[in-house]
Amino acid sequence: MRQSALPFVLTILLSATPAVAQDGDAILGLWATDPEGGGGEAHVEVYKENGKYHGKIIWLAQPVYPPDDPKGTPGEEKTDLNNPDPDLRHEPVVGLLITKDFVYKGKGIWHKGTIYDPDNGKTYKCKIKFGDNEKVLKVRGFIGVSMIGRTTFWTRVETEE
Repeated sequence: MRQSALPFVLTILLSATPAVAQDGDAILGLWATDPEGGGGEAHVEVYKENGKYHGKIIWLAQPVYPPDDPKGTPGEEKTDLNNPDPDLRHEPVVGLLITKDFVYKGKGIWHKGTIYDPDNGKTYKCKIKFGDNEKVLKVRGFIGVSMIGRTTFWTRVETEE
């Protein structure tokens, strides 16, 4: 009886392995940033490339500088004005890579990545995890250790297919 159960158990374990490996892909898709987190609302598309997870801004609630904005030229497309590299300050914010190199740790947690804040031109270590469900991400940027940082909440954008 034990010999006949072994192939069954192995089949179950081996077939479950791909499902576990794909859990990290639950983060893929479109996320709305927290408008209270500074800089206004944006949509970030999270994608996977070479086994790591990255996110780029694909939409801004205010894609152009308003008339009263002292930073940019009113009516023109927002650019990465605070980038520490002067050659990149003309790059549009829409299309900007803001999260990169995340690795799925398991249990709804992605780590070892960074997040770039175009509002101040700084890059921080970052970890991301699901909130109470897969519709909310807790995005924590920090300096050094995770205890010294800030968490923003991103909400999944439901798209019609």
